[in-house]
Amino acid sequence: MALNDRSQRILNELVSNPSINSATLEKKYNITRRQLGYSIWQINEWLKQEKVPEIERTRQGHFVVHRSILEKVSREALPSEPDTTMFLTEEQRVQLIVMMLLSSKEELSLQHFHSALGYSKNTILNDLKHVQYYLDDYGLSVRYSRKSGYLLEGKEFQVRKLLIDLTGFILRTKTGKWKLEDVANVKQSEVDEFNQRIENVEIKLGIKFTDEKLLTMPYVFILVLRRIENENILDPFSIEYDELSDTKEYQATEEIFRNVKHVPMQERMFVALHLLAANIHWSEIMDEDNVIPNLVPAISTMLRLFEQSACIYFHDRELLMKKLVQHIKPAYYRIKYQLTEMDVVKNSVSTEYKELLHLVKRCLGPLEELLGKKIPENEVTYITMLIGAWMTRQGESIEKKVKAIVVCPQGVSVSRLMFKELSELFPEFVFLDSLSVREFKTYELAYDIVFSQTPLEADKKLYVTKAFLGKEERYRLKKQVMLDVHGYNPNEINVDHVLDIIKNHASIPNEKALLKDLQRYFFSNKETKQAEEKDKVINLNELIQPPYISMEHATSSWEEAIRISAEPLVKKGKIEERYVEALVNNRDRDPYIVIGPHLAIPHAAPEEGVQKVGMSLLRLREPVAFSEEEEIHVIVVIAAVDKHQHIRGLRQLLRLSASEEDRNRLIEANTVAEITDIIDTYSLE
Repeated sequence: MALNDRSQRILNELVSNPSINSATLEKKYNITRRQLGYSIWQINEWLKQEKVPEIERTRQGHFVVHRSILEKVSREALPSEPDTTMFLTEEQRVQLIVMMLLSSKEELSLQHFHSALGYSKNTILNDLKHVQYYLDDYGLSVRYSRKSGYLLEGKEFQVRKLLIDLTGFILRTKTGKWKLEDVANVKQSEVDEFNQRIENVEIKLGIKFTDEKLLTMPYVFILVLRRIENENILDPFSIEYDELSDTKEYQATEEIFRNVKHVPMQERMFVALHLLAANIHWSEIMDEDNVIPNLVPAISTMLRLFEQSACIYFHDRELLMKKLVQHIKPAYYRIKYQLTEMDVVKNSVSTEYKELLHLVKRCLGPLEELLGKKIPENEVTYITMLIGAWMTRQGESIEKKVKAIVVCPQGVSVSRLMFKELSELFPEFVFLDSLSVREFKTYELAYDIVFSQTPLEADKKLYVTKAFLGKEERYRLKKQVMLDVHGYNPNEINVDHVLDIIKNHASIPNEKALLKDLQRYFFSNKETKQAEEKDKVINLNELIQPPYISMEHATSSWEEAIRISAEPLVKKGKIEERYVEALVNNRDRDPYIVIGPHLAIPHAAPEEGVQKVGMSLLRLREPVAFSEEEEIHVIVVIAAVDKHQHIRGLRQLLRLSASEEDRNRLIEANTVAEITDIIDTYSLE
């Protein structure tokens, strides 16, 4: 039988300190008397299996540890590391068995594992069962035959991934270097030789690898070359030749393969990939010619989005950009070729970093678009730690800022709009999330303020507000919140109030122009620019004009209704046919496109086929089933080219959807003109 980790630690303690008593052991390992008794029983069962006398316990709580037990366990101790753990845990034994399978030049039998690890064959057989569990994560398996012994089976690229991960895991332990060199039969002279080669690569590339990579790289390259010598060759189609062959790292593989004849092209590619995917500590310059196309713009956009979300402005932005490129470039290759290490940074993010991690995740869209896939949790954590360290350096902290959440029960579209409006109204607050009522009840991140459409039980300050606020309502809410949070009224000028005062004493031929001039005079350039951007948005009646309105008695299905509704936009060249297909398929992706009883706003992403901003409306006398619970009379297809131009029209449409009387008028309308009149009523901001 095998010992669990607790029993192994207690055995090590008894061997190194035989005079320790039961009470001290219980306190040191935070266990009960019963748990200690079970561990002693388990240890004695193992000792019997190993043909060693059992440990005895006296009535006074002391232990009698036979000399042969000390000798048995001491044989497992490392002569150069007398203070280290004397006993291998099950996980350590499994890792070392896997390393033997990866690195051996000969066929392996049970006797090989027994001799190398010093454990009984029964223990090794039990460990081999856990070896398979370990290999499952990599899609590999271990097979036994009398002729060939134990063999590792599976795709060689996955074997290499395992080799890289496992080398890192073992070397990160206190005695890992000694254990790895012992079971893999790696000589120090080999390690020294490859250290020199890697140093030459650093000089050639003008970089310095991190200490962690310098520790693991020699062993990885030694073991990779050994697998090549044993004819375990990579599939030639595993790596994209065009992407890697022009890199400086590919040229640098000559140094790694020095004195090696007939290296397959795909093996050079793999080593180049390993160099590209390795974290670096320092680089001479940010070599634009050697950076992945569009990586720098993607990182810059990500950083700008983060600044907006976190309400901060980064100092020394160019230097931060260089550090992010330096980190994210190798991460690009790790992510693309599934080389991200498993669980390396598990639980490494402290409590105060959770909100920061959350904000970073929200801003990764540009990078994920470049990669064409989601960024793994480990890589997100690394980026968060880098950004967090930079914030600390300049004295910034998410903890010091007011954090708000928005609760909206009306679905995704309304929720996002409410989130956007409140974010603009309180630009100094960090807005973490827009939530449904159900999500709010289980929300785990720390926050200071809740904005909600409906009363809630909240242990923080709650402001019940409407989804769409008029100018006066926005002003009153801002005043109330700032008074509660900071203890003062916001000392800001309401330009609309100023305009009203002027109108009382003078005639104004062009109110819009005067409003712009007042905004430029009273506010900063940034605020003026935001106001001007809002002026670019379009009213509902400018988007849904008569040519974009269709009226049908009924349709046979939701899909047919979508196609009829979208047809005017296709004919006018505002959307492509593929956008219509995206709308048809989008019902499963976005079940919240129903914004009010009998009214839906199907929409998809701009890149799925939008050419120009637009909306089209289909009115059905007989409803079409959207789901088992919802039937739709009015479908408004939305084609958005950005996040701004359609917002005013959408806000006006949402106000219409909230009026039962006008919804019914829309459904009962007999002519396009009647529908246009209703839309015009809601097109005044």
